[in-house]
This record gives sequence, C-alpha cells and structure tokens, in this order.
Amino acid sequence: MSQTNILLESGTNELEIVEFYVNQDGYRAHYGINVAKVVEIIRCQPVTAMPEMRHPAIRGAFSHRNGRIVPLIDMAQFLGNESVDNEDAKVIVTEFNTVFTAFLVSGVNRIYRLSWTEVEAPGNFLQNVSRSSVVGVVRLEERVVFLLDLEAIVAELEPSMAITFEGSMAAHPAEHRTYTILHVDDSHSIRNLVYDLFKKEGHFEVEQRVNGQDAWNYLTELKQRCEEEGKDITEYLQGIISDIEMPFMDGLNLCKRVKEDAILKKLPVAIFSSMINEPLAKKCETVGADAQFAKPDMRVLSDKMLEMIQQSNL
Repeated sequence: MSQTNILLESGTNELEIVEFYVNQDGYRAHYGINVAKVVEIIRCQPVTAMPEMRHPAIRGAFSHRNGRIVPLIDMAQFLGNESVDNEDAKVIVTEFNTVFTAFLVSGVNRIYRLSWTEVEAPGNFLQNVSRSSVVGVVRLEERVVFLLDLEAIVAELEPSMAITFEGSMAAHPAEHRTYTILHVDDSHSIRNLVYDLFKKEGHFEVEQRVNGQDAWNYLTELKQRCEEEGKDITEYLQGIISDIEMPFMDGLNLCKRVKEDAILKKLPVAIFSSMINEPLAKKCETVGADAQFAKPDMRVLSDKMLEMIQQSNL
C-alpha cells in the first residue's frame, strides 16, 4: 500500500491521517500519524539485528529502496507490551526530519481526512503516561485515536537523533537592535530549544504560543492594540516562526491568514517543521511562507530569520 496521492489544498487547516492499531494486553489501541510523513505501508520485513541499539523496541534494520537502511521500531514494545507477532502485521515507512524510520504495527485501518479543529490537545495526564509521545486526540467512528509524535518516539529510543543546536553558531556583525519573534509550536521541548537558541544568539526576544489558534488570537489582539495606539505592527513584532502540525489550527492555515491580512502580511513567516520535503515546501510557498526549514536545521534558523527581517527593513 503506497502513500496516498490525495493533495489537500494548502492552508485549509485540514490533514489526512493513517489510522493503525496495536494489540495490547487483550485489547486493540488505535493510533494515527500524518499521511505527509508516510512513504509507504508494506508487509513485515526480515531485519538485521542492531546490537548497538540499546532499546528492545528497535528490532533491527532492513534494506529499503535504493539500498537505504531503515531502522524498524516495534510499536507494541515501545508501548510496554509484548512484541507485534501477528502474521498480517504491517510496517509503516516514514520520512521526517530528513530521516527514514519504519514502525511495526499490528494492522492498518484506513486514511481519514479531518480538520485540525477536530484534534484535541492531550492533557497533562495523557502526556505523562505516554511519555509525551501523543500530540493530539481525535474521535473517529466512536473510537478514540491518539495521534503520535514520531519525533519524540525516535528521540527517546535513540537520543543521538534528537533535535539539538549543539555546535558553533554563525558570527554576526555587531548590532544593537533586538527583534521580537512569535514562535508557535505545540512541542514543549521544541519551544525550549528555540527559546534557548535565540537567547544564546542574542538578537531576539521570543513570544511563544502552543498552536495556531492561540497565535492568531495573540496577533489579533496585537493588531487591535496597534490600531488603538496608532502604531505599526512591526513596532511590536518583526517575524513569525511556526510548526505545521498543531491542534485547532495548523501552521499553514496560520501563515495563510497572516499573509492575507492587510496589516500582518509584511511580517516574514518561516515554517519550521519535521515534515519539510518538496511537496510540503510547495504548500508553504502557496500560503505565502517566506522560508521553510526542517527541524534538524536548528543552527541556521536564527541566521535566516535575522536575514529575512533585515531584508524586509523592519
């Protein structure tokens, strides 16, 4: 089963998810992942053991297309249960953060198309029991489906693949002005990384919001404040960085709203997401994004934002 070729219109606040299930201690738990991260769905593959991988959920690796070696993660073991062992088990091959990873699941149901407004943010209890591996909850045909944070799962199993900004930062000419950036991401760890990055860089103050709807509310209030005070929006805010996948309103819809607004459209918007690939980059351009970055590119994010703001003469 190959990835769907259905293309959603950019900026509609919709997504498609692949629903799959994992048999756990006598019951079937339902999960979902964004179709945009799915390369294909295939039968269970013979794997070669990877002794250097310390977590038992990493079964090994197999050869994929063009000799690419892809690690296979047993989702049942990751969730604390016995390994997936049914004959009709499926392997979901994914690509995000420019890395290919495969997930072994008990079975796959179908693809659903829905709005981000139907996705509920996980509560603190769910976040704790899932070890922050759930990014949203949806109800499909009277079933509760948990949307998984694949990046968090991979980072937990293999810390060397976690997103960091270790290493030297690019040098900038001395500058006295500090710019204010709105950063939007539902991941607590990513928000912390970006905040620490910009604090270390020294050119930015950071306002942060957890999803597109919260960010839009903030921008609307800021616009009203500017109108009341007779000031330009750029006196308070000089740029926006947004993730794509977020409950209530995604980053593409947020960007589209910003770029269609007569007051906000002058603000440069960068999409910062694990899903950036050629099709997604085109969608980012369609909604007016000024730049797109994959999340491993943490060290270039500050440089590019500074460059875009200065080029915009804000």
